[in-house]
Amino acid sequence: MNPENEADDSFTLTDNGTGESWKLPARTGTMGNRLVDIKSLYGTTGLLTYDPGFTSTASCKSDITFIDGEKGILLHRGYSIADLAEKSDFMEVCYLLLYGELPTPEEKNSFNTDIKHHTLIHEQLARFYSGFMRSAHPMAIMVGVVGALSAFYHDSTDITDIEQRRLAAHRLIAKMPTIGACAYKYSLGLPFPTPRNNLSYAENLLQMMFSNPAEDYEILPALSRAVDRLLILHADHEQNASTSTVRLAGSSGANPYACIASGIASLWGPAHGGANEAVLKMLEEIGSVDRIRKYIAKAQDKKDPFRLMGFGHRVYKNYDPRATVMRKSCHEVLSTLGIQDPQLELAMRLEEIALNDDYFIEKKLYPNVDFYSGIIMKAMGFPTSMFTVMFAIGRTVGWISHWKEMLVDDEQKIGRPRQLYSGKKQRRHISLDRRGHTEKKISWSWLWGGGR
Repeated sequence: MNPENEADDSFTLTDNGTGESWKLPARTGTMGNRLVDIKSLYGTTGLLTYDPGFTSTASCKSDITFIDGEKGILLHRGYSIADLAEKSDFMEVCYLLLYGELPTPEEKNSFNTDIKHHTLIHEQLARFYSGFMRSAHPMAIMVGVVGALSAFYHDSTDITDIEQRRLAAHRLIAKMPTIGACAYKYSLGLPFPTPRNNLSYAENLLQMMFSNPAEDYEILPALSRAVDRLLILHADHEQNASTSTVRLAGSSGANPYACIASGIASLWGPAHGGANEAVLKMLEEIGSVDRIRKYIAKAQDKKDPFRLMGFGHRVYKNYDPRATVMRKSCHEVLSTLGIQDPQLELAMRLEEIALNDDYFIEKKLYPNVDFYSGIIMKAMGFPTSMFTVMFAIGRTVGWISHWKEMLVDDEQKIGRPRQLYSGKKQRRHISLDRRGHTEKKISWSWLWGGGR
């Protein structure tokens, strides 16, 4: 079947077998690719589309974030990520994503006050942590605790009520640093931290993570600014796996806390939020600068399982614009702390070699944001198990913004993807006493994806 571009802003789909043709409307956003609107395809033609991973399918329309992967562009509500990271703080970006415009001074003060009003967590919720093993991964705790918020805050679960939606959004943004810091402290057997509302969002996150009742914690401006940038750079990234998960969960009418918990679960995957942790593991495996060439050769060998983590991106076919900002923050943090980290030297040399290697140039494998973020967080003292938690704290506002946008989109329906069925055709049932003689035995490894 051949789609044919028509002058009247539609596409003609022709069945080469029958010669039958159908016109499908075209849609164009303010920026980006032209789209074929296939909403009516099944009803009109009886045909479905097949698109594994939805790499060629727009599941929604959105005003929030625009990415041009070929040109390395990332915009939030029309503002470049570089400008936002350099000229705004995380609270301004939160307001922008939620409400569509950068706040006035009065709006920012009001928003900051409202967020700080919700930073504490319910005392009964704090006791909920004791049900987890001390050795539990912080992301496992985050999924459970955030999902449980709906059991504590009944006054903000009615998604048809605009004020309850706003209250849930502000609560989630406010409480995520507290929930994440408590997960970390719990793993160490230390007292739970108390938020300090005289601090900025990033400063408060740092003091909850690293302070303790026995001594003061000095918040270095360079570190709080690095955390603020880290949160900004992770705040939203269009229709990625976790955001799509939040939208899919929300399409059923689920409460906002359940939706955000589903996003955290999706983010936990190593191919998504766990990539920065994988970068550090890769650098540890390479070990030293003189072994880089060997590992680049291993990465080029299709038969070798080794992969260079932190290079390339599903969307960006150019330099990740977030990586430029993160690289600058990386140097600032290490300079402030006086750390001569051999992993940073290794990372810088790896970047230099990769950017001048024909293989990487041809494949357009540029460093992405994960390449630097793990090194920054390690330098500041975050354990690797907390890397994805930090990602989740920053991404919460993006998830909420998409959830909020989805609820008022009159084109949205409950998510129900189709499939290309490749299983058995309908067959006759065989009684148990005769089954061993007629059916071949199936191994457990095959059932769980171990190969036929």
